[in-house]
Amino acid sequence: MAAKINEAHDHIAKAEKYLKTSFMKWKPDYDSAASEYSKAAVAFKNAKMLEEAKEAYLQEAEAHTNNKTLFHAAKALEAAGMMLKDMQRIPEAIQYIERASMMYVENGTPDTAALALDRAGKLIESQDLAKAVDLYQKAASVFENEDRLRQAVEMLGKASRLLVRQHKLDEAAVSIQKEKNMYKEIENYPTCFKKTIAQVLVHLHRNDFVAADKCVRESYSLPGFSGSEDCIALEQLLQGYDEQDEDQVHCVCNSPLFKYMDNDYAKLSISLRVPGGGKKKAPASAADAGEGGAGAGEADEDEYAGGLC
Repeated sequence: MAAKINEAHDHIAKAEKYLKTSFMKWKPDYDSAASEYSKAAVAFKNAKMLEEAKEAYLQEAEAHTNNKTLFHAAKALEAAGMMLKDMQRIPEAIQYIERASMMYVENGTPDTAALALDRAGKLIESQDLAKAVDLYQKAASVFENEDRLRQAVEMLGKASRLLVRQHKLDEAAVSIQKEKNMYKEIENYPTCFKKTIAQVLVHLHRNDFVAADKCVRESYSLPGFSGSEDCIALEQLLQGYDEQDEDQVHCVCNSPLFKYMDNDYAKLSISLRVPGGGKKKAPASAADAGEGGAGAGEADEDEYAGGLC
């Protein structure tokens, strides 16, 4: 351990020497100094001196910045962030990773910037959902600006789910619509159908039946939607909700199509209630069963023929 600490301090001393100027040396040797700071950071890290390792990475980043090698400066900032993560100082770690992402963009490597933001989002999710949403949305914007729509929509999906988890349903509705538009642009229509289900659940939890119905109507323009199991289920759900039929809504929302969605949407499904408490179909009495019960049964079969319920 002591040997590693001494090694780290030796590298720091060499780095500082490279940065000094003299009559014969007019310009600091930033490249060599950055290399020494990097070696010092690794030695400090191996000695479990994480605060010192973080500072060495920051000094490396500064040397690379002065040398105008922004990609390597960003990498050093990310490494400093990882030291803070290991010290359980997650919000501080996120700040450095965000700074790194801006450097990646400035350097002309936006994909690396977006991936850094994605990593930061995963780090902060357990502590600050709102910040995680912000990071995923920024990552989506970076990918979208590069016409990387498949990667952009993946980031947006993470943001949408976290907005639902926070019960920020107005924002979630906007985010899901943007997802759906992107999936439509890349012609991934089956996923558009699933996003329509998510939209409807969000709108119904917002008590906005008109918006939910509009989402379904607009989806009829998507190839393959009409007559699909998603379409049939949504029509039954909206019918049951509009008619305050608690049994029908419960049946649709507890079908495999809804229960096996992403967890945040599945929770919306099983917690959906019809307005005013709804009504349940009264069970047939013994007399009804004996007197014309068969006819009633046939009527029920006709009503739900081919449906989920």
